[in-house]
Amino acid sequence: MRAIDRVREVSPPLSPKDKEMVRVAQRCIMAALDHSRAASITLTTDKGEHPTVDVPPAALKLIGQLLGVMSEGRPVVLMPTDQEFTTVEAANFLNVSRPFVIKEIEAGRLPYRKVGSHRRIALDDLVEYGRNMRARQANALKRMAENARELGLDY
Repeated sequence: MRAIDRVREVSPPLSPKDKEMVRVAQRCIMAALDHSRAASITLTTDKGEHPTVDVPPAALKLIGQLLGVMSEGRPVVLMPTDQEFTTVEAANFLNVSRPFVIKEIEAGRLPYRKVGSHRRIALDDLVEYGRNMRARQANALKRMAENARELGLDY
């Protein structure tokens, strides 16, 4: 089983009580980061111990952002930035077809590398391509709306 599949398995839906707990924790972490550069967290263990752990502010910010997304009930996937995707996984990530991904690779618009006879796409390249694709879509929709206005086809 691949790491990406395991991540999806360990994110059960949160109960309303858990969502509120996550929301409060996120607010506390983000508020603490607003007032300090150094950060530590005091944990309470099952045995009633209270160890303090130093955590870099960047890590706490990431934890705060993660808690914010969790409190909204949205699914979260964490993966290393050097993660590579197959063409099928890349298509699923972009919500497009595999033939479309292959067409974009062959046209030179989506970077990849070969592993034997298989194509692999780096996560960073895929994220950048996705951003550019959404920007092109937004511009196309904007142009369509402008054309409709010019032709008097406003809704």
